[in-house]
Amino acid sequence: MNKKVLMKGNEAIAEAAVRAGCRHYFGYPITPQTEIAHYLARRMEDVGGVFLQAESETAAINMVYGAASAGARVLTSSSSPGISLKQEGFSYIAGAEIPCVVVNIMRCGPGLGGILPAQGDYFQCVKGGGHGDYKNFVLAPSTVQELYELTVEAFNIADRYNILVMVMGDGTSGQMMEPVLFKEEEVIEKHLKPWAATGKKGREKHNTIQSIYIQPEILEDLNNRLQRKYREIERKEVMVEVYNCEECEIIITAFGTCARIAKNVIKQAEEIGIKVGLIRPITLWPFPEKVISAACERKELKAFLDLELNAGQMIEDVKLAVNGRKPVEFYGRTGGMLPTQAEVIQKIREIAGR
Repeated sequence: MNKKVLMKGNEAIAEAAVRAGCRHYFGYPITPQTEIAHYLARRMEDVGGVFLQAESETAAINMVYGAASAGARVLTSSSSPGISLKQEGFSYIAGAEIPCVVVNIMRCGPGLGGILPAQGDYFQCVKGGGHGDYKNFVLAPSTVQELYELTVEAFNIADRYNILVMVMGDGTSGQMMEPVLFKEEEVIEKHLKPWAATGKKGREKHNTIQSIYIQPEILEDLNNRLQRKYREIERKEVMVEVYNCEECEIIITAFGTCARIAKNVIKQAEEIGIKVGLIRPITLWPFPEKVISAACERKELKAFLDLELNAGQMIEDVKLAVNGRKPVEFYGRTGGMLPTQAEVIQKIREIAGR
């Protein structure tokens, strides 16, 4: 029988990974995501898996590279500065086309920052971060239930497309506790991995995994193949929530924790006679560009309000989707400060001219 369990967001992620068939975790402690490692240090022993605390973030991502190359479902997790250190490995993994899952529970920046919630990693996670023309598949849950469900799905997507999938939360979502409804049995997609480096197994030669191609023609072929794959993902895998957008004057665009704030603001705006909706990207890449573009056709829509815990990052993708057809306003807080409902309502009043 399915039952709800009260869990921290970080713990829900860790349990989801185990239920998704992940049996290898390599990581390095950094707040506010350290509970993922704490949980898996115990849980991997229960299921016969491998938990290894690496000597650094750089070491951890290269251990992921190795285990994933052998066909294993593998996870690493970190927070903002640690994710920065893993970027070279992300690019190698993209070039080698192997699947893995990375969790980023964001903290403040720039620099070492602090452990309070922020969304300042949008650029580095959604736009690649490392060198070369590549994409990570980026999921942005907004509840602990979604942290669980989307972590399970992250492993399926990774294997479906041989791609790095990132689950991106923040200090609020990782640390808060909510009831989680676990399934008795997860849907785990089974994908053959004939490319995996697991010995000859009847083949004449060993499989080799690499991301170095000296000949420009071969490297261009790789890049072209990657771009075709990315276009396929953009066609098939966009996830987005459209909330209360019928006949609205203003549409808020927000993800993660900010989307939770936005839903409360929408109720409050209704009370003062302003109709506000929400478009919440669940996949930050692939970005729901077509959904935002289609919303521009609404005659009653006056403007978009982009709400983020940064100085303005996702707003660039919102503006590209809007393409000048409607005004796009911004409200953000940084340093670990969360916008209050009163602050957002005041911004909405200004846009609506009330």
